[in-house]
Amino acid sequence: MYDEPTTGLDTGTSHEISDLILKMQRKYKISSIIITHDMQCAKMTADRIVMLKGGEIVAEGTYEELEKSDDEWIQSFFI
Repeated sequence: MYDEPTTGLDTGTSHEISDLILKMQRKYKISSIIITHDMQCAKMTADRIVMLKGGEIVAEGTYEELEKSDDEWIQSFFI
């Protein structure tokens, strides 16, 4: 489980951290739960994204599916 692993990091370091997460998943054949507001991290590391609002699930799907959402709040994460 990773809680905001790329928060406050520059783009290059964020990419490195996301890459390390992927390497860990492959090497140890593990799943990861990543809590993040960094959509590039989510795009790079997630097979499935669950979006919460007020503690409730409001959307789930792939990065590409959520990116196409008509919901204004969901779209605000892809700007």
